Amino acid sequence: MKHYLNRALVPGLGLVLGAPLAVAAPAATDSLVGMVTDGDATLNFRYRYENVDQDSFDRTASANTLRSRISLSSAAWHGISALGEVDNVWDFGSDNYNSTENGDTTRPVIADPSGTDLNQLWLRWAGEGLDATAGRQRINHGNQRFVGGVAWRQNEQTFDGLRANWKPLDGLNLDASYIYNVNRIFGPDDGANPADLEGDNVFLRADYGLGEQHKFGAYGYLLDFDEDGPYAPGKTVDNSTDTYGLEYRGSFDRLSLALAWATQSEAGDSTLDYDADYYLAEASAKVQRFSFKAGYEVLGAGDGVGFKTPLATLHKFQGWADTFLNTPADGIEDLYGGVGAALGPVTLTAVYHDFQAEDSSEDYGTEVDLSARWAAHKHVNLELKYASFDADSENYSDTEKVWLVAQFVF
Repeated sequence: MKHYLNRALVPGLGLVLGAPLAVAAPAATDSLVGMVTDGDATLNFRYRYENVDQDSFDRTASANTLRSRISLSSAAWHGISALGEVDNVWDFGSDNYNSTENGDTTRPVIADPSGTDLNQLWLRWAGEGLDATAGRQRINHGNQRFVGGVAWRQNEQTFDGLRANWKPLDGLNLDASYIYNVNRIFGPDDGANPADLEGDNVFLRADYGLGEQHKFGAYGYLLDFDEDGPYAPGKTVDNSTDTYGLEYRGSFDRLSLALAWATQSEAGDSTLDYDADYYLAEASAKVQRFSFKAGYEVLGAGDGVGFKTPLATLHKFQGWADTFLNTPADGIEDLYGGVGAALGPVTLTAVYHDFQAEDSSEDYGTEVDLSARWAAHKHVNLELKYASFDADSENYSDTEKVWLVAQFVF
């Protein structure tokens, strides 16, 4: 389980940002002492203001949060390296939101609970074409539709277990993980959601690149979560699933194509009994400084149960308003299109979504997402982001969200 320190320790960790850091290959050293002296330290701060106006609540939610991260990585000695990473999330100014642990259910959820957390702590061995990592680690598979770090939230999702990657021949990578605990984005005292999902989980993935233009993937995600007494099965054991799928991503001059299919059924001690499928078809193109994207994504349903993706980086999919973090019982079809433009150091993005049920004729609603990102400095990135979901179903409510983000990496 994630261990949070007293909030009184927070301010000393720093003040302002950061997206997860990509860990470069460590420098080599010829001694155990050199693992420390030739290692590296990184400070990463992310400040975010988030405001949520949701029609189903009489009151709006607003949060000022600061995520401070320190990462200490060793040099590699005979292929062995280590990393330790501590995060702190501090809410300041207004605390007018449901953080999922503060019990303020009169306002919408902004799932950024405060606390200090051991985000990563792992030991890795890397050899020729093979590496293995043991401990608490970040795992992002493919586009993170099924397994990801949920980096958008201030408290990242990481995984306790063992992961191995093997490259038996050029272009082929085999990736296998055994995960006994998932450290989720929620706080340890959260009365609504478990902070940890324990169990016996296996992630299997094979990626093959045919040149630089064509990438093929196959995967199996075997999730078997344990029951957790304080929480209903829908929060824990009913997320136990077996999912198998295929994907393709290709580039044709200025046009890119992505295709994916997966099938899923219940597993482990799940109380459910269902089969559901997943589909994706997406095309994108670049013309000078402009980019265009159009896609159709379907999370199907079977016997009143929607296709489940409990370990995904969900904010990346089905609209930034996060209306569909849980797949509806009738499934969901997402028809979307977007345009982006690079104006010097500023990147502008606009996306439109149309959501409908997969297993009925119900219209869920539409959404407009807008963002502006500015690479202000090599150490500083700024982002202004907006999402507006317009509900067409009585089961959902109109929602507007605004974010202002400042990130600093040293």
